[in-house]
Amino acid sequence: MKKRYSTYIPYLLLIIDLFLINLSLIILKDKEYLITEFLVYINLFWIVSSLITSFYKIYRHHNYFKILSLLVGQLLLFMLGFFTFFSLFREGDVVHNQTKVLVTIIVTISITHIIFFYLLKKYRSYGKNYRKVVVLGFDESTVELTDMFKNDKELGYQFLGFFSDKKNDTANFLGSLKQYENYVLNNNVDEIYCSLTELKNKQIKKIKKFAIRHKRKVKLIPNANELYNKNTVTEFYGDSLVVLNVKQLPFELIENRIIKRIFDVFFSILVCVFIISWLYPILWILIKLESKGPVIFKQEREGFNGKKFVCYKFRSMRINAEANQVHTTKNDQRITKTGAFIRKTSIDEIPQFFNVLFGSMSVVGPRPHLESLALEYQKDVDNYLERYAVKPGITGLAQISGYRGEIRKKSDIKNRVRLDIFYIENWSFLLDIKIIINTILNVFKGDENAY
Repeated sequence: MKKRYSTYIPYLLLIIDLFLINLSLIILKDKEYLITEFLVYINLFWIVSSLITSFYKIYRHHNYFKILSLLVGQLLLFMLGFFTFFSLFREGDVVHNQTKVLVTIIVTISITHIIFFYLLKKYRSYGKNYRKVVVLGFDESTVELTDMFKNDKELGYQFLGFFSDKKNDTANFLGSLKQYENYVLNNNVDEIYCSLTELKNKQIKKIKKFAIRHKRKVKLIPNANELYNKNTVTEFYGDSLVVLNVKQLPFELIENRIIKRIFDVFFSILVCVFIISWLYPILWILIKLESKGPVIFKQEREGFNGKKFVCYKFRSMRINAEANQVHTTKNDQRITKTGAFIRKTSIDEIPQFFNVLFGSMSVVGPRPHLESLALEYQKDVDNYLERYAVKPGITGLAQISGYRGEIRKKSDIKNRVRLDIFYIENWSFLLDIKIIINTILNVFKGDENAY
């Protein structure tokens, strides 16, 4: 699948806008008055307000009216924040001639966005920065949509053809619905449009799973019953054609990944400074007195996108040849006395906060598995590979729900994967906090599966 350069457009626009705001302030300011606090405030306010108004969520099917409406909403909110700051100061104490500065910012950003949007449309009309699309199903709505793809080149779509079980002799007919998967993969198709008139719910679910697994976008061409589906977002192509965009998973949104990463780093630093700093010397003595070997046990696990990384733990077993091959079992003879305690309290997992700081793990997420065990689990659980869509975690929804430790039967791993996927599809910052709190409570309450 080709690299999506369009994903960088919002960040490029944000950088340009911040540059114009700061340039206007610096050029038009009274040198005696401009203060650092105001610059920090106004830049942060612009970023936060743009998230509130979805100012940078610009899609290729948007028209000039949509761009203007986004500009009006963002600039009105920015004006409010701009003058709110001055209500705390006397006139001229921060920036001389505030109105002149504000008008300059509004005019330059408005002109820049309209010109940028025009040039981007023009660039796409020459066949650049396009998305390859196929349509599953054949009806009046799909024909209307594909005519738009073919005629409005500035949208930046390259329509490749239809897949349908209805017989037709159109030039763009590619085959039956069963044939779309190989075609999508072999031709680097970016987006799959599905007719809800022809396709059944079971087929749609299968297509969605295929798209998630291979990182393709799915959009639905609705019938009347689907217009208010809570799992989709309504989009308008042209003046009247409605398309339902299947909602993105939480971690497909970069703002969610940024929030999670900031929290991971902040929380891990707190643990390293206030817990590991004094705990490590104590455990170093206890572990060394009881058995030979390193204090930190290193083990290769599978992480984000299936990439291997070295996972850290306080060593809880005597050195043995089966450490990387055999799961820990109840009353395992390899576990030391100190090891039994730190495993029971989950203290052995604490060095993984270094993994979090290094970026190979997250505080909350699916637990990472050994490659040998992962291959075995893939045979038992169809959607096991979906766990690789996020970084593995020190704790997770499955762990606080009682599914941790030894896997005795197939249902154990199936239930873990079910909860892992629920977490991936329904993530929120508050869910992470809830999982962390429950993990801490379980440490004090004890867990019968922690051994």
